[in-house]
Amino acid sequence: MVKIRLKRMGAKKKPFYRIVVADARTPRDGKAIAQLGYYDPTQEPSLVKVDVDEAKIWIKNGAQPTDKVRALLTKAGAFA
Repeated sequence: MVKIRLKRMGAKKKPFYRIVVADARTPRDGKAIAQLGYYDPTQEPSLVKVDVDEAKIWIKNGAQPTDKVRALLTKAGAFA
């Protein structure tokens, strides 16, 4: 099963996330199949950048987004 989820990056107490496509069995910060964008919650307002076309292709092919990623993709217009 393939998931679209967040991969944590950044320093301690300064999180930065990449929105990635990964196998559901890999660790949170493990190897990813593809990178779709990023999410920075430390900025005001929070910064979200997503490759909408690629995200739609992955969703159409059966990738399941996590709850947080689903909200971010909806905000970006990639998920209806």
